[in-house]
Amino acid sequence: MTHRDRSPAPSLLYVVKQLELVTRAHLDAIVRESGVTALQYTALTVLERREGMTSADLARHSFVRAQSAADLVGGLERRGLIRRDPDPTNRRRRLISLTEDGRALLRRQAEPVAELEAHMVKDLDPDQRESFTEALQMCRAAMSDRPLDGD
Repeated sequence: MTHRDRSPAPSLLYVVKQLELVTRAHLDAIVRESGVTALQYTALTVLERREGMTSADLARHSFVRAQSAADLVGGLERRGLIRRDPDPTNRRRRLISLTEDGRALLRRQAEPVAELEAHMVKDLDPDQRESFTEALQMCRAAMSDRPLDGD
């Protein structure tokens, strides 16, 4: 029996964090040629699914703080990947939408990102992939309704 065999299994939180770090590093490498970060790319995919969000909504759905979202939105707007338009029901609010350039960036990155995802689950059969996806969504939902410490 080796030392490794006697070691306790890493915690689930550790494994999730390690998966996030390695996935983000690969995603950063993929999207870098488009001039965006993995976080910016993720925000664009959120906007693709939920057109017309406020900065606060985008922050919640991208799992960033409001100040980080403001910086994120500013950078994407300067690049011409998103636009902010007045909310017709509340002129003080600005709704964020993808521009055609933003949509084009997502189209260009769709195949390499899908290949990364396929590689990540390559050792899972279709039923395991479905179960894995469902379990991750349940975990995300459970954590979404838990207040952050310090908030």
